[in-house]
Amino acid sequence: MAAAKMIQIKALQGSFFHSGAMWNPIASAPYGRNLELAVIDDDGLHTLVFPCEKGKEGWKDAATGARVDIRPTHWRHWKPEHKQTNSLPA
Repeated sequence: MAAAKMIQIKALQGSFFHSGAMWNPIASAPYGRNLELAVIDDDGLHTLVFPCEKGKEGWKDAATGARVDIRPTHWRHWKPEHKQTNSLPA
């Protein structure tokens, strides 16, 4: 496997339904747009706390361009108010 620059996913559990915005199936995600992504895993529902962009090679952090190795299930348009300002305890 080629060495790819990746970043760690920063997600908050349980914030899947915040802000009242409608979630869309990941198959309909547009290319080249800032999107908020949701992931469902063994621990439950998570949303990424940074905007991502869909590209030909997969998902990347919209701000840095770093590859994000995830398998999102849903998306919605990123809005600045979606950004979480509180950090999680260590």
